Amino acid sequence: MSLDSLKSAIPDYAKDLRLNLGSVIGNSDLPAQQLWGTVLATSIASRSPIVLRELAPQARANLSPQAYTAAKSAAAVMAMNNVFYRTRHLLSDHEYGNLRAGLRMNVIGNPGVDKVDFELWSFAVSAINGCGLCLDSHEQVLRKAGVDREVVQEAFKIASVIQAVGVTLDAEAILAE
Repeated sequence: MSLDSLKSAIPDYAKDLRLNLGSVIGNSDLPAQQLWGTVLATSIASRSPIVLRELAPQARANLSPQAYTAAKSAAAVMAMNNVFYRTRHLLSDHEYGNLRAGLRMNVIGNPGVDKVDFELWSFAVSAINGCGLCLDSHEQVLRKAGVDREVVQEAFKIASVIQAVGVTLDAEAILAE
């Protein structure tokens, strides 16, 4: 399967998702590496086997091996960081913010691709995982690097559509059983 088969699997009641999926991927102004890295990282973050199975091959075809691995790394490290930093932020005892994290995050410093691309993917994953602290942190790095708000918004549009498609198709798979 592919993007087209994924779109065709979306039920008619979610036609907007079908249209949006085609739009955010097919009509994106992002360079191919930023686009497909965002698609892969958010497909992983969506936790939807259907979405990941359908979009990962196209991501692999559109990314260098280094970028493909880096996008997977962004999803992996942000799965950890989003839980850690969101929890620390949500706790009413703010003293946790003064404690050393003690978690390895070496890939952030040396992702194997352009730092801006990795930050964009990390930002998009953080949108799915709902960590406001991480969203702010990555958005600030992107903006300081000269990335326009439209590019940042493109990343969270992709994240929102991929997440919604995953939720919808996974629910349909369960309801069909």
